[in-house]
Amino acid sequence: MATSLQQPLQLCMFDMTRGQQDGQELDKILFFYPLECPLPLQLSVIGLSEGLITFSRIFSSDAPCEVMEAERHSHIFYQCEPEIWMIMVVEKSKEAESSIRPRALQMVLKEVHGLFTMFYGSVRALLQNYPSEDVARSCLYAFFPDYISSEFMNGKKLKLPSVKESLTERGTVQSLSFDRHALLEAQSLVNLLKSWLGGGTIRHVLILYHNHLVSSSLPAGDTARLFVYALLRMTPSVIARSSAHSSSRLFSFKGYGSPAKTNAESMQNNNDESLNTPASSRDTSPVGQRGKPQVPRPLLQDAWSRDPDGFLSTDAWGAGARGGSAVIPSIWLQQSEERMQMVAYQHKALTLLMLLPTNASVGGVEGLSLLRQQLLEKAVQKIEKLELTLTREWGGTNSSHVPGYRYLYCDLNNKMSRSSPPAKVSTLSKDSLIALNSVRTEVDLEISRAERNDNGAGRDLEFCVRAHNNSWVAVRARDGHELYLVLERASDTLLLASEAVEKFNKRYCDGRFASD
Repeated sequence: MATSLQQPLQLCMFDMTRGQQDGQELDKILFFYPLECPLPLQLSVIGLSEGLITFSRIFSSDAPCEVMEAERHSHIFYQCEPEIWMIMVVEKSKEAESSIRPRALQMVLKEVHGLFTMFYGSVRALLQNYPSEDVARSCLYAFFPDYISSEFMNGKKLKLPSVKESLTERGTVQSLSFDRHALLEAQSLVNLLKSWLGGGTIRHVLILYHNHLVSSSLPAGDTARLFVYALLRMTPSVIARSSAHSSSRLFSFKGYGSPAKTNAESMQNNNDESLNTPASSRDTSPVGQRGKPQVPRPLLQDAWSRDPDGFLSTDAWGAGARGGSAVIPSIWLQQSEERMQMVAYQHKALTLLMLLPTNASVGGVEGLSLLRQQLLEKAVQKIEKLELTLTREWGGTNSSHVPGYRYLYCDLNNKMSRSSPPAKVSTLSKDSLIALNSVRTEVDLEISRAERNDNGAGRDLEFCVRAHNNSWVAVRARDGHELYLVLERASDTLLLASEAVEKFNKRYCDGRFASD
C-alpha cells in the first residue's frame, strides 16, 4: 500500500456489486488513474476503500464513509450511483493547514461524474445495457483522463486543488447582475429561436457572455453541468486557443449538404463495430487501442473551433462513417431524461447553446442546415444587439469586485454563485486563506450533520472568526444560501466587522442573512 501512495493523486471508480468471487476482483475496477498504475496496487487502494465503506455502514447505513485522513494523504469517498463509488486519494500539503477541505475535493468527484452522465448516461445503465462488453470502461477511459488533464495538469506538472480555491464553489453557475433591459433582450432572442419551424424545434437555449450566464431555459442541474462544460471547452478565449492549436485537423461543416450523424448513432456504430465484441472483464486498459474506434471524447483538448459563419463545430464526437463531417454533439438532460442535439453559435463574447430533440422533425444535416440558415438570416441582428448591450453594461474581468471585500455568495438551491474575481482573491494573505479554508471545513461538517439529522433540512449559521494576521472571516448560512466574507482590515473590531458584513448583506444579498 505504501508504494501505491507515492503518487500525489489517484482517482478511481469501482462497482461493489461486481468481483465478489475469488479470482474475479479485477471485475469491480471500472477506472483507475494513474493509467500506468500496476493492477496489484489498484486492488490495494480499492480494497482499503471497500473495507472502510463496509465498516462505516455498520454505524451509519444511510451515510457511509466520506473521508479518511491519513498522515500523508486524504482519501475522499463519493457514492456517485448506487453501489458505484469514486475515490480520490490526494497527497497532503507539507503544511497540513494548507490542505484543501475534503468537501471541495468531493465536489470535484461530483462534477466529473455529472459531466460524464451528461454525455454518456449513467454508469449503471452502461453496465446493465452491455453486461458482457467493456462499453462502460471504454467511455470512462475516454473521458476521465481528459478531465484530469484539464483540471489538474499545468503543462506536464500536476496541479492539485489548494486553499486558493476557497472562494469558489464547484457545481454552481457564475452569474452577473444585468439590468432589466438586457434580460428582456435575451428573453426576446430566446422566444424568437424557440418559435421557428412551428415551435418546439429548439427546446432549450443557454446564453453566456464571456464566462458568465445570461439566460437559461434548462433546470438548475442541467444548466450547471452544461455551463461547466462550456467554460472548459466553448468560451471565446478557449475557442481562440483551440483554433490556433488545431485548426488544421478539425472536422467542420463545409456546406449545408455534408453528411452528419448524431452522438447516439455514433455510439451505436461504435458498439456494432467493436464494443459489442466480448472483452475480458479484467481488461481495465484505456480505449483507443489499435483496431478499436474511439468513443466520443467531449473533453478532448482543442477539439472545438469557430466556423466563418460563427457556428462552433467539433470533432470530439468522431467523424461520419463515410469519412464525412463531424458527428453532431448531443447531451443527456438528466431531469427530463432526454437526449438533445447541441448546436452552438458565437458572436464575439456571446455564446448561444441551442438544444434540439434528437427526434425533431428537422433532425439530420438538412434540418440543421435550415436552422443555421434561419439564424444567420433572422436572428443575427438580435444577437449583435444583445452582445453590444451586455458589453456596455459589463465592467470587465473585475466587474464582480466589491471594494474592501473578498467574498463568495452561493445559492445552492438554484446552483448559482457570485464571487470576487480571481485577481482580487490572489491579493489575500496566506493566513487569511488558511483561516477561510478551516472555517469552510467546519461549516461543511455542520451543514452535513444537520442534513442527516433533520431529513435534509438546512441549518442557520452565523459567526465571525479572527485569523492570525488579524483579518476577519465571516460566515452566514440560511436555507440553502451561503455567504463567506474575508476582511483584511486589521484595525477592525468585531463590531465593525459585523457592521461591514451586514452592509454587504443588505446591498448585495437583498438582506437574506439579516441577523434579526
